[in-house]
Amino acid sequence: MKNSNTPTRRHLLAGMASLAALSAPAQAASSATASGKTGDPVASTLHKIVFQLNKADDAYQEAIFNSISAVLKKYVDDVSIVVVVWGPGIHLLAKKPKRPVPKLLQDRARSMAEAYGIRFIACGNTMHSVGWSPSDMFDFVQVEDVGAAAVMELQEKGYAYVAW
Repeated sequence: MKNSNTPTRRHLLAGMASLAALSAPAQAASSATASGKTGDPVASTLHKIVFQLNKADDAYQEAIFNSISAVLKKYVDDVSIVVVVWGPGIHLLAKKPKRPVPKLLQDRARSMAEAYGIRFIACGNTMHSVGWSPSDMFDFVQVEDVGAAAVMELQEKGYAYVAW
């Protein structure tokens, strides 16, 4: 296990992403290289995986988190992980879920997002059906209009798709 005071590639990339967000759009556009890379740190990540989380079952969600932990352990800082959440699973990412969600699972999602850069994407269609807006989700959650489309687009970018 790494010393918690030692910055990892993931921590450095998170800091670089913050700085990049402050840069001018023209500067971002000029980061393209002759090889066609856009300067996107995820684009250079060798391993990419997207997990589907669409059930409210605690054991199911815990199994997904355990799988994510195993992937992190195996690939350390050379992996980009995204979790796309829709259907009954959406309550995991809500500040005020409309069905019971163990705080431990919500804390684990937050920890994975903040400490390891795991991206959590909430399905806007599911949120709309529950009557939620983006402000009803935790601050580490990204909202996409259609969760299934987000999975498809990630696959088109080379992400392996895991669902169970």
